Amino acid sequence: MYRIRFHGRGGQGIKTASQILGSAFFRAGFEVQDAPRYGAERRGAPIFAYLRAGRAAIHERGVITHPDLVVVADESLVALPAAGVLQGLSPRTVFLIASTEPAEVWRGRLRLPGPVLAISPGADSARAGVSCAGAAARLVGAIGREHLLDAIRDETGRFGDAAMAANRAQALAAFDAMAAHGSLVAEGGDITAEGYTPPDWIEIPIEPGAVATSDIQAGVTSELAQTGLWRTLKPVIDYEHCTRCSWICGTFCPDSAIAVLADHVPRIDYNHCKGCMICVAVCPPHAIRAEAEREAA
Repeated sequence: MYRIRFHGRGGQGIKTASQILGSAFFRAGFEVQDAPRYGAERRGAPIFAYLRAGRAAIHERGVITHPDLVVVADESLVALPAAGVLQGLSPRTVFLIASTEPAEVWRGRLRLPGPVLAISPGADSARAGVSCAGAAARLVGAIGREHLLDAIRDETGRFGDAAMAANRAQALAAFDAMAAHGSLVAEGGDITAEGYTPPDWIEIPIEPGAVATSDIQAGVTSELAQTGLWRTLKPVIDYEHCTRCSWICGTFCPDSAIAVLADHVPRIDYNHCKGCMICVAVCPPHAIRAEAEREAA
């Protein structure tokens, strides 16, 4: 059975990529199981989707912890432990990343025991998932071009002929780019429960209501909560390198703690910035750096 995990950010089509590849597997005669996993439903939030495909009925459930192929649509996720990009990788796991850096650079950075490949992310980040689906289809070697094209029609045809044509072109470009690595991904064996150690339980005492209930007693009071006190890292803007693209850091900030002024200059509200460092990861000119709060103090 093939076990495949897609990683990306909201808005890059990672859920759609899993569905496209799942449909292509199904058309090739496989039993398929695919599902997305995400927290906050917003653009820019890390998400992943997992896909299983086999010739027999699939009885496994839950997140894939022993992947045969890991596909990463956004290279900034590699540095985020919470994204779980590198979880469960083994010497036989193929790692594919959409990046402007060549595969050799990522092999040196990650020191992974298995094969590392890279594809171009393309000019349109919203179609990154389509590229990932096309590349993954070629890597497994069990999916033909016609299966991939039909799957794209099934999953994206509702968006119109122009969108479907663009998706097909981008997927086929990635499919052809992986021609030298066709069938590199092998099916994984059965995973048994032998030797499984159940997790230990932690007893949590029931707290009195005065301790357990929220301190927010009325609406429109969130501004009074100084969540900036949670930070361990502080984003700092270097205005000499800031290109005033204005919308990127402000749009991706999950707490709306970056305001863009009338002159397109971003300003960080440190009273409510929690230090997630998403702005550092998405800033195109790398004009935002992370500074430890201890050093800043």
